[in-house]
Amino acid sequence: MTLEGKFIVILGNTRFDGFIQSTSFFIARNLAKKNKVFFIEYPFTLKDYIQQRKGEEVKSRRDDFKITSTGIKDTDMPGLKVIVCPPVLPINFLPEGKLYRAALKFNELLLSSRINKALKSEGVTNFIYINAFNFHYPGLAKYIKPSYTVYQCVDPMIVPYDIKHGIQSENELVKTSNLVICTSKALYEEKKQQNPNTYLVPNGADVHHFATVLDPAVPVHPKLNNVRRPVIGYIGSIERRIDYPLLVAVVAANADKSFILAGPHWPEYIPEQLLKAPNVKFIGPVLYDEAPQLLKGFDVAIIPFKKDEVSRTLFPLKLFEYLAAGKPVISTDFNPDLQQYTEGAVRFAADANAFNQAIEAALQDNAPNVVAHRSAVAANNSWEKRTESFGEIINAQLSPQMA
Repeated sequence: MTLEGKFIVILGNTRFDGFIQSTSFFIARNLAKKNKVFFIEYPFTLKDYIQQRKGEEVKSRRDDFKITSTGIKDTDMPGLKVIVCPPVLPINFLPEGKLYRAALKFNELLLSSRINKALKSEGVTNFIYINAFNFHYPGLAKYIKPSYTVYQCVDPMIVPYDIKHGIQSENELVKTSNLVICTSKALYEEKKQQNPNTYLVPNGADVHHFATVLDPAVPVHPKLNNVRRPVIGYIGSIERRIDYPLLVAVVAANADKSFILAGPHWPEYIPEQLLKAPNVKFIGPVLYDEAPQLLKGFDVAIIPFKKDEVSRTLFPLKLFEYLAAGKPVISTDFNPDLQQYTEGAVRFAADANAFNQAIEAALQDNAPNVVAHRSAVAANNSWEKRTESFGEIINAQLSPQMA
């Protein structure tokens, strides 16, 4: 039975109008179709506020930051409102210990004051609280007093900024939440050891957005003008998770093809051979609204992630976004669980030689029935489907007073 007619408060791990679309906001939007959802965006710190005070993000929130404001913003959906909180203290520089935890409590009280004020103004007293992978504020539920708590675990913790305090904070969240939902089998198995009431709901895709690639009227992104075909493309962060030795070998073996790497990149991870390769082009981040135009110009879409203990917990959104666009997809076999969700629509390669062979095969494999199969697989892994599963699990757990 679906989750319907409830008040839901979601603490996100991003900003509602941020450059990068997030799992938390997709879940919020889809839950808002049948519920009243309040999305608490990732708060600014005072340092963020000072550094970005002339930017549009701060300017558009200046009135919402005021102590007299409820911070409530309407969205394009009647069932979805955003709560903007005032800036909090920047405390991550502190060492783990009593001082950090005291400062964290102050920040959580500051956030809860705004949230409670906003909910009171809307007449909300009985609500479900979802912490969507924002482990930076593990104790917030104590101060806003929800009727039911959910923690959504989306990714492994690998960034030093997160690890510093996040491991302890996430452990607290997992143990104290009524329900934990994970996006990969590896994360599910890990968290279930801490909280038996743990379930698996993988990531999904914004299928409708990326299916526009199949519309003949959608143009190819201008960043691909004058790029030699065929184009082998990747969209996403270019950092530690990429299998660089494999990618260097594949690029060298396919000198007649162009490799387009789109997204923010961290040069400290990228080998010089890749940076200097004549058939590789780093084009930087592309706006989410423009991503279909970029994909339109790809002949093959790739996910060249390294195979390690971190990557086996990943369930990348881009895989189903690529498929929704009807593109042939090649991925390393970093997470064996992905095969059961892709129904033969993705080629998985164990090494560079297999990757090269998969590229050649993919370039010849675009018959209408093959493209239709890719679209169908993506549709089975949409955010609508995932949110329905997400809501059904929560609904089955609720007390008779909330159900």
